Amino acid sequence: MLILAIESSCDETAAAVTEGRKVLSSVINTQIEEHKIYGGVVPEIASRRHCENISAVVEKALLDANKNYSDLDAVAVTFAPGLIGALLVGVNFAKGLALSLGIPLIPVHHLRSHIAANYIGNEELKPPFMCLTVSGGNSLITDVKDYTDFEIIGQTRDDAAGECFDKAARAMGLSYPGGVNLDKVASVADFNKYSLPKPHVEGSTFDFSFSGLKTAVINTLHNASQKGEEVDVPVLAATVRKRVCDMLIENTFLALKQTGRDTLVLAGGVSANSELRRRMEEECKKRGIKLYCPPLKYCGDNAAMVGVQAAFELASGNTAGAELNATATLPIDYRK
Repeated sequence: MLILAIESSCDETAAAVTEGRKVLSSVINTQIEEHKIYGGVVPEIASRRHCENISAVVEKALLDANKNYSDLDAVAVTFAPGLIGALLVGVNFAKGLALSLGIPLIPVHHLRSHIAANYIGNEELKPPFMCLTVSGGNSLITDVKDYTDFEIIGQTRDDAAGECFDKAARAMGLSYPGGVNLDKVASVADFNKYSLPKPHVEGSTFDFSFSGLKTAVINTLHNASQKGEEVDVPVLAATVRKRVCDMLIENTFLALKQTGRDTLVLAGGVSANSELRRRMEEECKKRGIKLYCPPLKYCGDNAAMVGVQAAFELASGNTAGAELNATATLPIDYRK
């Protein structure tokens, strides 16, 4: 079954043609250089660029796959969560296309897509498994019971891990995208040089809290500035990275122990972080846990992962019509 997938939840306009777990084409138009001027994504600008680019991106995806509109069996689109204006562009384009072609419209949850990025090239990966999803807007531990059956084990109570990286990086003077550049400049650190906390949520073993760490980084920078001291940015960046990874790893392995799962999957943009990957590989090897990480090119937002998840959503009967609307926030374990 050929699926045309569309992704526009943030600042990438993306389209792909997929067949099961096979990616026939994947096209991404990124807005990073434009948003870099502002130090982060400007929602109104992102929405306007999606409007300008979506038709050409879809046409390119079909061309690269050597397919025509008449070859398609379904249209899939990210409908939640994300920037509402950005989502609406993709949802309305997909609705019009599916209705005009007379084929099913498949609504896909953004975080489910990130998990599905691991299915690309890993035919042997099947639920059940535990998944740690970490991105700029979300951080959660999910028990993936089946392809469309999810249970949230733990999640952030405030900032996401990626948001903590991005805002800490911006405070240190690093350019957008902050998390990527923080990972690049982080050196082998003297972890005693800067005292940063490792926050935890009282009475909730598996939940995360990153806002206190972000504030501690900002306070460290302000204190140094007031005293006329120079901050060792590579060391501070490495210390921040270590603290975030400490919290992610600790809670994830507690969840694995409780559920008895023997397979762990990483997903989301922060799954590309070099330190997180390295340490997860080491810990999984020690404990006899099978680890899967998405290919680096599918860690960030893309439409290929949307198309792969859409095949499972369609098989479970998850389709929509003209009533489909975009939703800015929606838990991964939603029920239609």
